[in-house]
Amino acid sequence: MQPTSALYQNSDIEIINSCLEPIWIRYALFDFDGTISLIREGWQGVMIPMMADLLAKTPHPGDVEELPALVSDYVGMLTGKQTIYQMIKLAEEIELRGGTPLDPLVYKKMYHERLMDHIQARLVQLESGAVDPREMMVPGTLEFLDSLKDENVTCYLASGTDELYVLAEAGLLGITNYFQGVYGALDNYKEFSKRMVIQRILQENSLRGPELIGFGDGYVEIEDVKSVGGIAVGVATNEAERQGVDEWKRTRLIAAGADLIIPDFRSHQALIDLLWSTS
Repeated sequence: MQPTSALYQNSDIEIINSCLEPIWIRYALFDFDGTISLIREGWQGVMIPMMADLLAKTPHPGDVEELPALVSDYVGMLTGKQTIYQMIKLAEEIELRGGTPLDPLVYKKMYHERLMDHIQARLVQLESGAVDPREMMVPGTLEFLDSLKDENVTCYLASGTDELYVLAEAGLLGITNYFQGVYGALDNYKEFSKRMVIQRILQENSLRGPELIGFGDGYVEIEDVKSVGGIAVGVATNEAERQGVDEWKRTRLIAAGADLIIPDFRSHQALIDLLWSTS
């Protein structure tokens, strides 16, 4: 059963946890893809069919028609972690079906090549200036980042996407200067996780959990922020339409422990008012 929720005043901010601890928010951690950037919108439509096709080719695939739903479930559960973890799960599923899996890094490279085909036109448009970067971001992002700067909140960016791509794409969107640090996946995946970034922020700045707020559209970052007592805001953007709530995201973000759910950052002033009246 989901907790009772209510909208904040006349905004589209959904309050899931009505008992937020009053404290001064000093630091903010943002996920990248789906939370700020829409450059990779539609990535699930690349990853899930690729994985389902590979599972269908195993000696004992089971009901092939059920594979996309199976893949979708574990891809969703791992969203927010480094991409390699989804590929490790794929290799495990191939082995369970009697196949001989390749190194997960091979599957990651295969996926990334397909994803680049999917988003190449967007990258070219941004590089050439043919499109306003705002069109490739969750609505209201820049205004909200400006508001956090006005409140003297130090921001960090952490993504499950490879760090070199996060840096490049954040640069194309013109947002790098908003962040004290930008972190992404490394080839040695055990050397990076969002939880590691969170612990570093807390330790280096002598924070208590609720002084940190996290924004994300994935199960993982919400759980990680809540695990240290931080405030977690689920960003349930309908990425394709750039308008309204994605109900699938919303349900999973609430299950992960989100304190608030927002469709985007259009109500950035109301969000600031809510958080700082709480603080």
